Amino acid sequence: MKISTIASVTIVGSTMAGSLMLSPVRQPVAPAAPVARTLPSTGLQVAISRIRHGLDLEAPAAPTEIYEQYVPPPAPAPAPAPAPTPARAAAPVTWAPSPGYVTIPVPIYRQTRNLNCETAALQMGLAYYGHYYSQDSLFAYENPDLRPAQWINGVLHWGDPYTNFVGNVNGSETNLTGYGVYYPVILSIARSHGMPHAYGGEGFSPGTIYAELAAGHPVQIWIEARWSRPAVRTWTAWDGRSIRYSLAEHSVMLTGVSATSVRVNDDQFGSQYWVSKATFETSWRDFNNMAVIYR
Repeated sequence: MKISTIASVTIVGSTMAGSLMLSPVRQPVAPAAPVARTLPSTGLQVAISRIRHGLDLEAPAAPTEIYEQYVPPPAPAPAPAPAPTPARAAAPVTWAPSPGYVTIPVPIYRQTRNLNCETAALQMGLAYYGHYYSQDSLFAYENPDLRPAQWINGVLHWGDPYTNFVGNVNGSETNLTGYGVYYPVILSIARSHGMPHAYGGEGFSPGTIYAELAAGHPVQIWIEARWSRPAVRTWTAWDGRSIRYSLAEHSVMLTGVSATSVRVNDDQFGSQYWVSKATFETSWRDFNNMAVIYR
């Protein structure tokens, strides 16, 4: 998803042609207060209030493309030499990350169309490795299938997100006028745009994802927007494939991992925040543990 999809709980958190390349405008981001003692300030953090799925918040017109370069907080200035203190004075206590804590400085981009979250996450992954493209130029490779969804004998028929973007990128999931695209298309674009060693698929174990993050490799995942849990159903694609889908389908980039949480660059909001591993794994499972690893 995307801009069009909604849900219900609260979490805390931080052009169409060819292969036109654009460089992002660097814009420093002031650090916010830490989420917890074990998590440092890492860019924009926002409180995201979930609302009921089914409302449609899509803008009537496509928004202007936004490039917001994520800049990590500057390192603290060296502390001045301490003045002599009595022998029994305690040494100053400084914060240190917990063992196994890893973050990856992937830029944060906001999606520029109602339903192009997958493209925005792709844009982040490419930019981390120095390959800068606009979302519209990347989207042109997704070859959208604009044939409308149809109910035939009580069965929903629509396009195949494993081969093409399904529907209108400025459409609505809830109205079945637009949907999204799955990992094979995104992986193919990543490999042809500077990431030949990227890999992806379904059925990944959580441990594989955590190991890749710990090794410094960003991971694009498919989940439900705002970590919601609407119904997961299937439709029949025009090519006959059975498509597992949710009307809250969304794709984000994971950019960090700790003992208990993963860090999310969420293109729906252009924000960054942490969620528990349990929350991540539950929503991710609804899309059969689908991911693309950028390396």
